[in-house]
Amino acid sequence: MVRLPVITAFGGYGPAGRSSSHHSFRRMVIESLSEKQQQETLLSLAVLMGLLKYDEDNYYDNHGIKLSPIQATAQIKDVVLAGTLIRQIGKEHFDIDAITSYTRLNMASGISPLSFELSTGQLPDPLPKGWFVEPLTADRLRVTVQGEMECKIDAILRTEVRAAGQLPRGFRPGEHYSSQFHPRALQMAIVGASDAINSLGIPWNEIRASIAPDQLGVYSSNVMGQLDDYGFGGMLQSRLKGHRVSSKQCPLGLNSMCADFLNAYVLGNVGHTSATLGACATFLYNLNVAVEDIQAGRVRVAIVGSAEAPITSEVIEGFEAMSALATESKLCRVDETDMTNWRNSSRPFGNSCGFVVAESSQYIVLMDDELALQLGAEIHGSVSDVFINADGYKRSIASPGSGNYITMAKAVASAVTMAGLETVQTGSFIQAHGSSTPKNCISEAKIFDRIAEAFSIRDWPITAVKSYLGHSLGSASGDQLISCLGTFRYGILPGIKSVSHISPQVNDARLMIATQDQTLSDEQAQVAFINSKGFGGNNATGVVYSPQLTMQWLRRRHGKQAFTDYQQRNRQVQQRVNTYDMAASRGKLNVIYGQHEVNENEVRIDMNGITIPGFKQPIQYSKTKKYIDF
Repeated sequence: MVRLPVITAFGGYGPAGRSSSHHSFRRMVIESLSEKQQQETLLSLAVLMGLLKYDEDNYYDNHGIKLSPIQATAQIKDVVLAGTLIRQIGKEHFDIDAITSYTRLNMASGISPLSFELSTGQLPDPLPKGWFVEPLTADRLRVTVQGEMECKIDAILRTEVRAAGQLPRGFRPGEHYSSQFHPRALQMAIVGASDAINSLGIPWNEIRASIAPDQLGVYSSNVMGQLDDYGFGGMLQSRLKGHRVSSKQCPLGLNSMCADFLNAYVLGNVGHTSATLGACATFLYNLNVAVEDIQAGRVRVAIVGSAEAPITSEVIEGFEAMSALATESKLCRVDETDMTNWRNSSRPFGNSCGFVVAESSQYIVLMDDELALQLGAEIHGSVSDVFINADGYKRSIASPGSGNYITMAKAVASAVTMAGLETVQTGSFIQAHGSSTPKNCISEAKIFDRIAEAFSIRDWPITAVKSYLGHSLGSASGDQLISCLGTFRYGILPGIKSVSHISPQVNDARLMIATQDQTLSDEQAQVAFINSKGFGGNNATGVVYSPQLTMQWLRRRHGKQAFTDYQQRNRQVQQRVNTYDMAASRGKLNVIYGQHEVNENEVRIDMNGITIPGFKQPIQYSKTKKYIDF
């Protein structure tokens, strides 16, 4: 019997705020929520952003004035809405109007030689050609240059890329734990994974006691590595800035560190670990390995995610050089509306002109179905398959190819096998890659339309979360998955509100690409297809099933009595989930960082297995002979 990977928890932080308990999803569809839900969402964000404090059943503003929930909501609403999602790049990243650079000057001495003074400590060794040095004092020199001399002077640049999907303004992940010298992406990984673990509603020690030490797997990476001052960025810039490279910048820049930090500081994991890369499909690549490991019985619990922090002037300059980003001048050409509002910069399937870079950290906790029922875990959905295919031969590495046709077709066929053709035809929707580049808008819609024709699907609902959050690269398909779980929970499919209409170049004959939020019933939202078209031909499509459909399958597989017992255990788990959500909404994020390390001298090894201190169960050797014909 193949085990079913079920989603038992999720969490993280992105431009829409905290992911657990669907807070980030609610920010995206806030206009479609009840007044009570809007208030809860806004107040939670305000506390996260440092606009409010909660103490002794009351809210207080930054002047110490006590406010009722209604008063607090009225005071902070506009600031919260303006300080989330896609917006103008804040100076906490870099100054978009004053980027430090250098200009080369070629100076010639002319009739008279060039002359200037230096301290002795500034004199280069060996001397450049044409330099003559005259001592002035013990610590001063005069340099005379005959002929030409090249020098560099400071210059200030302005970037045309004005917007990005940023963490809520005022939220600094590193302030919630001891984060000395941690690059931003690793800070985000720590707080994001902690949010997912805390939202389980099951003490982590209880989970560790229920599985062998090697039955836990961590699957996490990012595309760009850590490119800020504390990672590769600082290492590569140090010599040019006259600084020394630190001992941490090189190792902390590695893109496997997202997994390494979770193993070492959050989970104490001694089981499987991997960091799989696939450009913009990286989250789905990691999810694929986790799903296969659970189905094969290699692991029983999997932590899957990615944390990406690419909002640096250098990364943005690199993507801009590829003509990949939405810039001020491009946006003015495609839309003459007020460009002081950057919220609509990402425009999937509309009058688009490039993608918008974003930062995000998203994590989920998968368990096999038997363990989930045994522990009474929350079930937010299940994942049966992730399909990955390359593009084959093509003209340019950046151009779309045939691989995504294969992944989408396989995904739909898989869902037909699992849930039935009618369910797929009337009860599925697509969370599109929707990067907002003109080529993607046309090619991805064409793929969807071709698949819809093949499987006789009409008015196929399509959404694209990048219209709200931007493109977080390795974490992007994690953003998409979190949004799908929100649609399952609230029956709302987020509209692509950044566009007024779908581009006439987009083939949407069999598709329903809505520009406003759409209400879906449980029957209309049973299957979600998460699509990713990664740069270089890294195509992936994941198949996610709703909690309602998953529950039906588990009741059928495990029997009525086992499911009744599960529901009883689940009540206490739900209470713990709600307790954590309430605490986090009031500013107590309970970030997990640093535990007791394993004493290697206490590890016991014999012919039957391995015993690790801190784990209740031993690691048992496999007794199965894989190659029985040898």
